[in-house]
Amino acid sequence: MDHTEATERLLDAAESLFYAHGVSAVGMDAIRAESGVSLKRLYQCFASKDDLVEAYLLRRDLRWRKSLAAFVAARGNDPLAVFDWLHDWFSEPGFRGCAFINSFGELGSPSPGIAAAIRLHKDEVRRYLHTLSADGDRIFVAMEGATVLAAITGDPGEARVAKSLVSAAQGS
Repeated sequence: MDHTEATERLLDAAESLFYAHGVSAVGMDAIRAESGVSLKRLYQCFASKDDLVEAYLLRRDLRWRKSLAAFVAARGNDPLAVFDWLHDWFSEPGFRGCAFINSFGELGSPSPGIAAAIRLHKDEVRRYLHTLSADGDRIFVAMEGATVLAAITGDPGEARVAKSLVSAAQGS
């Protein structure tokens, strides 16, 4: 197994386990076992757990934003389509909220690299929303609130509530 394949397998395992169980609850042995990558190769790819967490978040960020942008673009770049995408995401089996908020909250004071990955995600999402609407900040806050509430309540309808609030505010 080459370095690239090992890295992908490790990131796949990390994403699955970290998102389902939390970063702190998952040890490197679990990542190794889930990925089928030797412990030696794991540490060749990622010198520390923090490095693996940072890489997992950066990869998740790119995939998450790409999926959101494609969905919204297919709907004519309507900013309110963001909430339809959220509803679909919230309805997925295993939805546990925002991996970035979860990681930040769980780790308390994350390493600088992890904190930077989390901030990058939030900054890029906000920047993207501003390309859709002058109301980008309002959409961002509603989106973040809906995500947290959907994770807590288990109700994907939180996305529709947020959509209604943003839509009403745009009409006023």
